[in-house]
Amino acid sequence: MTETIGLDFGTSNTVAVAARQSATQPVHFQDRQETFTSLPTVLSFLDRGASRALHPEVGPWAIRQFLDSFGDVRFIQSLKTFAASRLFKGTGVYGVRFEFEDLMATFLRCAFERAGTRFDPAGTRLVVGRPVEFAGHNPDETLAMERYRRAFRKVGFEDILFVMEPVGAAFSYAQSLERDTTILVADLGGGTTDYSIMRFETAAGHLKATPLGRGGIGIAGDTFDYRIIDNVVLPKLGKGSAYQSMGKVLEIPPNLFSNFARWHMLSIFKTSDDFKEMKKLLRWCLEPDKIEMFIELVDEDQGYPLYKSVSETKARLSSDDEAEFSFAPLGADFRAMVSRQEFEGWIAADLAKMDKALDATLAKAGLSENDIDRVFMTGGTSFVPAVRRQFANRFGTEKISGGNELTSVANGLALIGAREDAADWAVAA
Repeated sequence: MTETIGLDFGTSNTVAVAARQSATQPVHFQDRQETFTSLPTVLSFLDRGASRALHPEVGPWAIRQFLDSFGDVRFIQSLKTFAASRLFKGTGVYGVRFEFEDLMATFLRCAFERAGTRFDPAGTRLVVGRPVEFAGHNPDETLAMERYRRAFRKVGFEDILFVMEPVGAAFSYAQSLERDTTILVADLGGGTTDYSIMRFETAAGHLKATPLGRGGIGIAGDTFDYRIIDNVVLPKLGKGSAYQSMGKVLEIPPNLFSNFARWHMLSIFKTSDDFKEMKKLLRWCLEPDKIEMFIELVDEDQGYPLYKSVSETKARLSSDDEAEFSFAPLGADFRAMVSRQEFEGWIAADLAKMDKALDATLAKAGLSENDIDRVFMTGGTSFVPAVRRQFANRFGTEKISGGNELTSVANGLALIGAREDAADWAVAA
């Protein structure tokens, strides 16, 4: 039996699972003493001079290369969001032209080189998760799939199948169903929340899935992280403070603090004219110590460590009622206790928008909550208690299912690829 790889190429993280028949094994990556199955979907290129080839890295190695060699590194993240955009016509990286498929192929090649599992692409079936709806304004899905296929062939794959991501997410669970079932798959990741409604049916022992509706919104775990930063960190860095100008007291421009919405934006901000002006503004600030700390964080490239600490605090709030947030660059004595109740208050408006997007998804499908038999939740943000509670209140706790939230899509894709009827589950590229 040909080996199968199920690939969940995500906006924030990428997961791969290998399968032979019905046995699956996540592809592991190891960085120093840490082993993980979810690889950050980031890519970096180190410029080593005109006489030497670019050095690409992925995941944590790309992040480290970016932080340690700033000024000589091109950092690319959220690559998936450009897949369906006709406006993205490639980019130059230190004099070398890269089309979208070149970037994607480079990421995949480096990822598999960093993996503990070795396999031959030419002898491997690749089953790839296809988004129900590609990101971006007026996305060209045909273009995206063409780019995907060209990228995989550059890596060496020839046997390639595309399966809808929510089908992969719910597949393992659907195999155990004893009757025909309508399932809402809620994929709650880092950048987006995606909803898909499917009908799983078995006829003559043959399991099939029929899509009924889809929807989503660009709010998920990254947004929740920023709410902690906005309420706990940014006041410490001068948000809401003021400066004097021509006899007037004015607020520090709030847009300067929006650079904390994504950690890599701080490194971009570091070389901007706005940052230069902020340094000049320091002498007129009424709370200069706070602005000095802001400047130090940016100068010392502390964006990624900050977000990592915030994300860890958020994760602890999934099991504890209160978690301590500390971050040494904010001061050796800085400690902030964050309660789950506070956190849920900060993300309340985001949860309401996610719920409204679900309203629209059900309405487009012509369904109500009563028509949904099961809710399958996947993705890291599904661990947030307020998120799970929102679904439980709406559909009933007894309907909520989950499991392997970080690997369920790739695992289901790998299992589909190992089936004799795998082609029946595939969608046209």
